[in-house]
Amino acid sequence: MELEIQITGNKIYAPLLGKELILTPEERIRQKYICRLVNHYGYSLDQMQQEVTLTGSKRGTGRASADIVIWRSKEDRLKNINPIIVVECKADYITISTEDYYQGQNYARFANAPFFVTTNEKETKVFKVNLEITPKTLSDEILDIPNATEANSNNEVLKLLAKTKAFERDEFSKLLFQCHNVIRNNDKLSPEAAFDEISKILFMKIRYERNPDEDNIFTLNQFEKQERNYEKNIRPVNVKRNGPKDDIPYMDYWFELTKDEFEDDELFDKNDKIRIKQGSFKEIVKKLQKYNLSTTSDDVKGIAFEEFLGGTFRGELGQFFTPRTVVDFIIEVLDPQEDEVICDPCCGSGGFLIKAFEHVRDKIEQEIKIEKDKVNAAFDEIAEATKDVEALNEVSNEIIHKLSYETQIRKREEQDRARRTDMYISRLEKLSSTCIFGTDANPRMARTAKMNMIMHGDGHGGVHHRDGLLNINGIFENRFDVILTNPPFGSRVEKSSIITKADQITDENRIARYKKMYGDSTYTKAMQQINNNIDEPLLNTLHIGKKGMSGLTEVLFIERCINLLKPGGRLGIVLPEGVLNTQNLAKVREYFESTAKIILITSIPQDVFMKSGATVKSSLVFLKKFTDEENRLWKNYTTQATKDVKAKHAPELNSIKEKLMLKGAEALNTTTKKELRQQKKKIEEQIEVEIRAIVKEKFDYEIPIATVEKAGISSTGSIIENELIDIEKEYTPYRIKNELWKEQKPNFKYVWSSKTGKVERVKNSAEIQIIEW
Repeated sequence: MELEIQITGNKIYAPLLGKELILTPEERIRQKYICRLVNHYGYSLDQMQQEVTLTGSKRGTGRASADIVIWRSKEDRLKNINPIIVVECKADYITISTEDYYQGQNYARFANAPFFVTTNEKETKVFKVNLEITPKTLSDEILDIPNATEANSNNEVLKLLAKTKAFERDEFSKLLFQCHNVIRNNDKLSPEAAFDEISKILFMKIRYERNPDEDNIFTLNQFEKQERNYEKNIRPVNVKRNGPKDDIPYMDYWFELTKDEFEDDELFDKNDKIRIKQGSFKEIVKKLQKYNLSTTSDDVKGIAFEEFLGGTFRGELGQFFTPRTVVDFIIEVLDPQEDEVICDPCCGSGGFLIKAFEHVRDKIEQEIKIEKDKVNAAFDEIAEATKDVEALNEVSNEIIHKLSYETQIRKREEQDRARRTDMYISRLEKLSSTCIFGTDANPRMARTAKMNMIMHGDGHGGVHHRDGLLNINGIFENRFDVILTNPPFGSRVEKSSIITKADQITDENRIARYKKMYGDSTYTKAMQQINNNIDEPLLNTLHIGKKGMSGLTEVLFIERCINLLKPGGRLGIVLPEGVLNTQNLAKVREYFESTAKIILITSIPQDVFMKSGATVKSSLVFLKKFTDEENRLWKNYTTQATKDVKAKHAPELNSIKEKLMLKGAEALNTTTKKELRQQKKKIEEQIEVEIRAIVKEKFDYEIPIATVEKAGISSTGSIIENELIDIEKEYTPYRIKNELWKEQKPNFKYVWSSKTGKVERVKNSAEIQIIEW
């Protein structure tokens, strides 16, 4: 039987120790890697130990020990013969640094082990240990460690030590271009269509890496073996083929499994197929087989994939790429925080979502590091004063657990509300799985965004192929803290564009899952936007569209974004400057002024989007949706102003109305009536102007406006001076000082009580306090 992780509450079972430990991110990574050593590499538990002191340190907390040590056999371990592998595990919130690699290497050198591994699950690197080099020189990275059988063969060990690995960003980028060229040359597809096929294969590889115990298609030998079996009508033993899938080649069947994996994201059409020759597919498998995307640095994958995208898409698809300098600026201005829910309803290649994810992830990592350092320092001070080191470590790990995980109360049984269980989710997992959402109406770009986010370390199901004006999954009204987007410019949504039954979600399993996630009544209400408007114009779901103010996509998306925001939520959006100043959109601007505050407008040069083919001058507009109190004030001011102004003009209007109602001999001629109607219209317009002026005077606030001449990118796409950085540095202290929105920067202390035997996390203090030790 396979070894599996066992987690109960805030405890995780350590089979090498035969007992439960506090669940910390680092301990979770260690136990997952131990499972991999047993299940994938074939090592037995009696060949391994965890937390082995190799440096001779007597430090109280034992943090100078190797996380996992593996011997060639149980006998070697018992005889204290040199081990073969030393493993250093890091929490998933830690970005592995050069110092961490040196630390692992030093442990392995001390133990005379030929291999050392450093892993945080997201990134796993294997190095050979070269005793002939100086300790400050890092050994060569290699492809993999030996399995249990290879570990006892000197020849196999030497072969593995010779297989050096240098999978850097440039190499991965070149590899993707090579795969792209294989398809273009062999299958004669356009660059965009060739990219679609590369995308499918990358999704297939990601799916395999998530299910590594299935047949490994991503080795050429295995693929050829499966194809030979297919020709002989031999089906894989450990992979089920049902229904129509039984009669398709292995390559196509694997894509069917991949479509099933990502079905909820609606990234692939149900009838979509692999549209390249088998020879092309085999060539790409050959190129990809030695790389594991799941254990490759997010920075390497992410930046390389972006370079590949930039080199592949030109012309038509250029509109989907917002320049990085603009993305960075909008993210820094809005400064999304942990636990805030973030969305881009026109996500394109996912640039805004990726940057937002990285921005919040870095905050979490930095906070945990700072607080963990405080924990370590506090315990180092008292470690020498107590003999109960094991109990001290238990408390330390309890605190680190509180730092890294959140308790989510989930019902154990739906029908039994009294029985509940605590489920622990890491803060990074929560960010990835519940806080980032996006849609794009273009299926190619939705897939691109999804893959782009996977490459950057965030592969959750929050990105969908969907018209951004329609609700899907968790994307519905009053739900988001932050929205960042660059909507399509210049196109229109016509009255002929209607909502159809195809826009409905009919899968009962998905509906049940969404109701469980968001609440039955909340989700049902959200989906009324579609379910109650079948065969109705899409425009009717928005105030601006229904009133006939505008059908421009950029205008409709402003209203859509404001609707999606929670009260007090904030929006950063790229808009053509015509939205801000043309007379025919005056009514639209008045409507937005009644729903949200403008907190910053930054005009950027026309050059910024020129490389993408856009010629319209743009501004970066930042809005904050009215809080409930601000909405109440606006309505009260409007009601009172309307009453006062109408009373002021009532005598004049009533006089005109009386004259227009005259009949018989006193009836006015047509010319006079026309003049009176014009006079009446003019007064009514004046009433509107006066009402707005009074409301704006009472609801007065400052609107910062900035103009930059250089925004970090020229018309040709080259890097130039970036004045947006200066604007952000000036704006951030301004918005903090003026409390433009509520800052959500968590601050805790960790309190231990020997009476309860618990560590509690308490807000509003940065200090760590150990009570009654």
